[in-house]
Amino acid sequence: MFRRKRTFLAAASLAALVTFAGCASTPAPTTIADTAARTPTLSTLNRLIAEAGLSETLRGAGPFTVFAPSDEAFKAVPAKTMADLAANKDMLRAVLTYHVLPARMTSAELTTGNAKTVQGANVALSKAGTFVTVEDAVVQQADVLATNGVVHVIDRVMMPPAPPRR
Repeated sequence: MFRRKRTFLAAASLAALVTFAGCASTPAPTTIADTAARTPTLSTLNRLIAEAGLSETLRGAGPFTVFAPSDEAFKAVPAKTMADLAANKDMLRAVLTYHVLPARMTSAELTTGNAKTVQGANVALSKAGTFVTVEDAVVQQADVLATNGVVHVIDRVMMPPAPPRR
């Protein structure tokens, strides 16, 4: 009897330990804003999201698809353009929201064609197998899932078309 009880306790302890260890290693679900904040290669985007006042929006219900330029993509933007964006928050918000679709679209759901951005302009999507582009940017890492959408890391910063002159 004592041996069965000890075996049962050992098995129960092992099961509890495995369950606890599994929970501890599973990251908690995060929003798009939190995902950008936790991803080292998106540190510039994370900083700009905060500067533009878009953090709370990207923590909201969504759903969103964000084509997130990597830090390397931001390094390729001319210094004058980055300075202009830093000085003009409306322009910064327009550029950032040009990278956001108001729907959750994984790479499997993306299709070739135009998609309307949160900024209001369309972006051209192209897909061939698992190769996806948006405008001239290539998706380097697809399907970073968040609780309120999905992030696709891209290799370029896209600039929205200039508004028509009146």
